[in-house]
Amino acid sequence: MAIDLKTKALKKSLFVFHLSTGSCNNCDIEILDCLTPRFDVERFGIVLVGSVKHADVLLVTGIGTTKNANRIKLLYQQMPKPGFVVAIGACACTGGIFRDGYTMSGPIDTIIPVDVYIPGCPPKPEAMIAGIVRLLERIK
Repeated sequence: MAIDLKTKALKKSLFVFHLSTGSCNNCDIEILDCLTPRFDVERFGIVLVGSVKHADVLLVTGIGTTKNANRIKLLYQQMPKPGFVVAIGACACTGGIFRDGYTMSGPIDTIIPVDVYIPGCPPKPEAMIAGIVRLLERIK
């Protein structure tokens, strides 16, 4: 079975754009923990990039509010295809403690399609790495 060049490149290195949509920042701190020498996700070729236009993966933390839902859609549309979305934390996956709030538009999957869910409040770096491994298996 022939594997195209883009799929082969995605398996070797993922460029990730982190989008915080109004979280409590605990998930964001755990994402930064993945970059420290203890977990060092860069050894797997995972690199955070500063623009969604250069990203293969959109890491989303926080809830989707009525105010930022259009921005989330716009960023998703600007990401090159094939692009993947990973929802990190209870807020992005289900709405978490904010699910009944009056500004809540819904979990991220009600705004854009999500490929991998990593639940937890906040999820541990090991869970995030396992979620990225699931994404890499899905890319195959």
